[in-house]
Amino acid sequence: MEILDGKKISQEIKEEIKQAVGLRKEKGQKIPHLAAILVGNDGASLTYVGSKVRSCEQVGFKSTLIRLESSITEQALLSKIKELNNDDTLDGYIVQLPLPKHIDEEKILLAVDPKKDVDGFHPSNFGRMALEMDSFIPATPFGIMEMLRRNEIDISGKHCVVIGRSHIVGRPISILMSQKGKPGNATVTLAHSRTQNIKELTQKADIIVSALGIPEFLKADMVKEGVIVIDVGITRVSDASHPKGYVIKGDVAFDEVAKKSSYITPVPGGVGPMTIAMLLQNTLLSCERKSVS
Repeated sequence: MEILDGKKISQEIKEEIKQAVGLRKEKGQKIPHLAAILVGNDGASLTYVGSKVRSCEQVGFKSTLIRLESSITEQALLSKIKELNNDDTLDGYIVQLPLPKHIDEEKILLAVDPKKDVDGFHPSNFGRMALEMDSFIPATPFGIMEMLRRNEIDISGKHCVVIGRSHIVGRPISILMSQKGKPGNATVTLAHSRTQNIKELTQKADIIVSALGIPEFLKADMVKEGVIVIDVGITRVSDASHPKGYVIKGDVAFDEVAKKSSYITPVPGGVGPMTIAMLLQNTLLSCERKSVS
């Protein structure tokens, strides 16, 4: 069994990005600039955005954090997005989800300029990705594919079961896994909360990507020997004995599933750090595209 260390790989990617930024500085070229919109004071969102801002500092990016009250109107948020779309100093920006219930997330994400959509959530980027055209790939699936590539894990012809059909992880990773390329060419089954025979599917799977959001859903009796397990789940579970009052759990019962796995990602320290690294990669890509356009 080998641990897929997302923390280590993400640091390698950040170092490569830092070197690329250094070269841009030497040539007098624009330094990548990433902005983040944070609405409200959700604890998890504050943690994620803080991590993204620190990562920008590590690689030499400019970063801007735009904090807005949770009471902001949908129209006011749309006006702020229009402002960012027209800001030539910005290479990319993200709108941290979830948003307050009175705001239509779909309407907000549709308003983001696809050329600055470094999260890869806009339909035009999703469509271009599905057609194997240049696009911003959603950061988490992008990170998973990069993790497989850098570990030289061959998935060609293997059966991959993706659990979860979100537009952010499940659907895009199911498309990327099946596309031509390396890694790629897997045969993919997309399962979800309404799938009636998940255990039968996972027991036959060579690769399992779980993005369901149910702590320790995947047990040892649901997988076969030698399986490759990618755990995208990250849930705060209350734990009075822990100093923070909670512990982070993935979708996979790690200790028991790891014993049967050939490769497995831990939580935390697996897919999470890769997501941030690929967000930075997309921002650098956006900056480079603007330089040649």
